[in-house]
Amino acid sequence: MKTKFKPFILIIAAFAILTDCQNESENHTNPYNTSFFIDYRSLNGAPDGMAVIDLDPDSPRFGSIISKLELGVGVLPHHIYYNKDAKKLYTTALGGDYLYQIKAEEDKNGMPKLISATPVDTGENTVGENLFFTNDGRFFMTFMGGAGGLKDGSVGVFNANNNQLIKTIKAPIEANPNKFIMYPHGISINEEKGLMMVTSTIHPDLTSGMGNTCTLIDLNTYELKETYQVADSPADLSSPVEVLLLRGKFPQFALATTMLGGDIWIAPYNTVTKKYDAFSKIFDGSTQGLGWALEMYIDDNSKLYVSFADPGKVLVFDISNLPQLKLLKTFTADKGAHHMAFFKTRSGKEVVAVQNNLLNLPNLNSGTISVIEIQTGKTLGTVDLRAKYGILPESIEGTNGPSSYMHH
Repeated sequence: MKTKFKPFILIIAAFAILTDCQNESENHTNPYNTSFFIDYRSLNGAPDGMAVIDLDPDSPRFGSIISKLELGVGVLPHHIYYNKDAKKLYTTALGGDYLYQIKAEEDKNGMPKLISATPVDTGENTVGENLFFTNDGRFFMTFMGGAGGLKDGSVGVFNANNNQLIKTIKAPIEANPNKFIMYPHGISINEEKGLMMVTSTIHPDLTSGMGNTCTLIDLNTYELKETYQVADSPADLSSPVEVLLLRGKFPQFALATTMLGGDIWIAPYNTVTKKYDAFSKIFDGSTQGLGWALEMYIDDNSKLYVSFADPGKVLVFDISNLPQLKLLKTFTADKGAHHMAFFKTRSGKEVVAVQNNLLNLPNLNSGTISVIEIQTGKTLGTVDLRAKYGILPESIEGTNGPSSYMHH
């Protein structure tokens, strides 16, 4: 009997080996979907740059840098973005040339590899922050430093095809204290409504001035429509850092996070005025022992993820019944919890990777990336980039396209 079925057994064994090889091949290329771009700053005087890192806790390469691209000492790359069709990759920067287009490609094994960085001319605009790409071939960029003045700040309008600066939107507070742009960081656009909103956060040196407003701008004429207080009082320098104009199938509200306030604010869209009504506080971080509210991400099921750098948490809310905000879950990350990326591990777990560092500020600069299972809230793995590589992650994005459903 053994002799009779030996060929069959060999066939089964060969099939198993082939299947294992196929799985091995799939797992080998799978890191392209579970590997991520990070912007980083060096702690050892070496150049800052971008890297590709495997963040799948199931991978033997978990936490390993796969590819690296140096941008220069003091460049401080800050936020990573894809253009509208995800065929171009960019990073903004606090120093250096303030904006770079990044070339990346696959190596012979299908792994992502960083190739080069091409500076983009930003004119007089300094201290690059956030980008937003529109469907009509433009992209918009906030410059927290503007042209370098004490109460400066600007929004650059670029041609998305050739990266040429089309216009710089400036509105000094000295010229009109009721409608102005100052220290802009966050940006969000609702193209259907023809509206753009930017936040007023903080002077680039983090000491010379702070904001407490958001400003609504006409997307096509670039005229300012209104500047909103996003604070408990005019004297409350709450530092709104991110804004999100909900669009499409979501309830039509504007959401804002306040960095120094540690809160979430909301404003309803008014169909009569074609603007947003006044902002009101919808979540008070201090009631939960939270501070430094930073990033907002929304999934396809009306769940809002908000990072709180102090003490390092991610809160998950249901936004299906806005203006009611229902807290569903709280994830524990590390101090400095900031940007997020969403993906599936090799074993099929839905996870969120949380980048834990904010500008290397004391007690907000863990320098880690936490990988947290969304269903259970369990931390599946932590990468300590500070200890392992002497760098701090500044932001995170997928290597196979955007790693979130809606961010700005």
